[in-house]
Amino acid sequence: MAEPSARRKPNDHPALLDTELEHLPAELRWREWMGRVEAVIFAASEPVTRSVLARVVGRNCNIELIIDDIRAELAGRPYELVAVAGGWQHRTKKIFGDAIRAAFGTAAGEGAKELSQSEALVLMCIAYFQPITRGELSSFFGKEVSRDLIGVLRAQELIASGPRSPQPGAPYTYVTTKNFLSQFGLDTLRQLPDFEALEDAGLLSKEKLLAGDIMPDFAAGQEEVGGETSE
Repeated sequence: MAEPSARRKPNDHPALLDTELEHLPAELRWREWMGRVEAVIFAASEPVTRSVLARVVGRNCNIELIIDDIRAELAGRPYELVAVAGGWQHRTKKIFGDAIRAAFGTAAGEGAKELSQSEALVLMCIAYFQPITRGELSSFFGKEVSRDLIGVLRAQELIASGPRSPQPGAPYTYVTTKNFLSQFGLDTLRQLPDFEALEDAGLLSKEKLLAGDIMPDFAAGQEEVGGETSE
């Protein structure tokens, strides 16, 4: 007797998911969509985009309203739903950072090595002026930005190679990554503080930055990295 041919291979067509749920009353349909969206975000290891969430809800479902309702239900919980790096992700609330550090030695999202002052300054310049070459970065600071310093930022996946510059020799430029947005809790680069706000707070002077006079001890910070500063 022949075996049934209905046995499906794992990578064959997946079962279709009923996203419209027209058989359910409106309230139950909404609750099911909320559950699906939160489950998908909870199961993901990185921020989940709108296009991914749209696969599990109806065509006319307003994903922003779904997110708002989930956030409202999480108001009293120790974690929340945040918009970051072009998607949404569950994150522990900052007020519980001390408890998490006491339990595990580090808080969620703090696994990466803490940046030195010079590394942070270079990262800030890349974020604001990208795409930017290493030579342009060096001109900002009046001091060669070492390959090792750039390597630290690349190793933490905070920056990546951008398009080639039209300058002679077509050097590589550097741009920030989605991981940069995620690490700093930003949804998009538009959420970076503008220069006016930083100047008003006394934290940054655009003129000094462009003149290479942003930080007098930048050279000392470079030495902490311990890398060669020449090309």
